[in-house]
Amino acid sequence: MFVRPGQLEDVAPVMALIRRVVPLMRAAGNLQWDDTYPNPEVFTQDVQRANLWVAEEDGRLAGVAAITMDQEPEYADVGLDPDEPAIVVHRLAVDPGFRGRGVAEALMLRAEDLARERGIKALRLDTNTENPATRRLFPKLGYVLVGEIGLSFRPGRRFLCYEKRL
Repeated sequence: MFVRPGQLEDVAPVMALIRRVVPLMRAAGNLQWDDTYPNPEVFTQDVQRANLWVAEEDGRLAGVAAITMDQEPEYADVGLDPDEPAIVVHRLAVDPGFRGRGVAEALMLRAEDLARERGIKALRLDTNTENPATRRLFPKLGYVLVGEIGLSFRPGRRFLCYEKRL
């Protein structure tokens, strides 16, 4: 498994991966993503901001994540200080053909490496309450559930907020 920064030429393959993932999410009752989000524009912005990371295995795109410092203001609702620098993982997805091979874990470990390189002690993320895969993964990697939030840009959905301290 090789995790590297994403490039503009990765956006089309990332979107192909997303098109394979979204129907499976929706079939499992997870309505977090749809035909409009995530989209090529958001992944292009991730590349331009040096936030997109891709995991490859045997030269094939296995997974993707946006590793940023962009925290949602609603994190304060569960007692997190959004002014404290933190590495935040968004848009984590694994190609269905690579599930169970540690792809998500490799991307999450890259986020930890970035935090250490930057001297940042907090890693944070949120996930839809309807996403059983991430609800299992994050505690396994040492993330602690700090509470449930709503996000203004996703009305009607609830999100679990997690943090890991280094």
